Amino acid sequence: MQTIIETVQPYVSTIATAVVGVLTTVILAGLNTVKVKANTWLEARTTAAQREVIHKIAGEGFAFAQTAFKQADGERKLQEALQYATLRLAEQGITVSVVELQATIEKAYLEYKARTKAVLATEAQPNEEAAQAAAKEAVSSLAAQVTAILSQATGADTVASVAPETLQDTAPAPQANVTGVTVE
Repeated sequence: MQTIIETVQPYVSTIATAVVGVLTTVILAGLNTVKVKANTWLEARTTAAQREVIHKIAGEGFAFAQTAFKQADGERKLQEALQYATLRLAEQGITVSVVELQATIEKAYLEYKARTKAVLATEAQPNEEAAQAAAKEAVSSLAAQVTAILSQATGADTVASVAPETLQDTAPAPQANVTGVTVE
């Protein structure tokens, strides 16, 4: 039995070494795949972070040009914003083409324009409660004037003073048909 073990041992050692080599190769290939995926993910995250920085700096450039060069025309403001953003991005080691940077500044301008238009539209809308109160007061005043005109038309000797009252009900008042009366 000893001779069989001695005869088989070199073959077993060779097979074991080959299996260990194959396992090592598989493990290294798996680690390389993980490394490539990790690098791809890291590059994507870095690019996203850089994009965020680019958009923030482009917004700063737009705001700088908008406030510092109020009297300048649009093209001059764009050039100043481009110059500001290019210098700031160079300080952080980010290189961007002029066309891409101009696009981000234009985007910041459009966002600003949309925000200011929305704010102006909101400010232009009257307060609903104030409008309702004004409408109620106008209806009360109109009712007092109609009552005064009707009492004059019917020839009433005494005219009761009618003070406008605030109506709590928002339903429309009933309408009366009056013939033969002209209202000036």
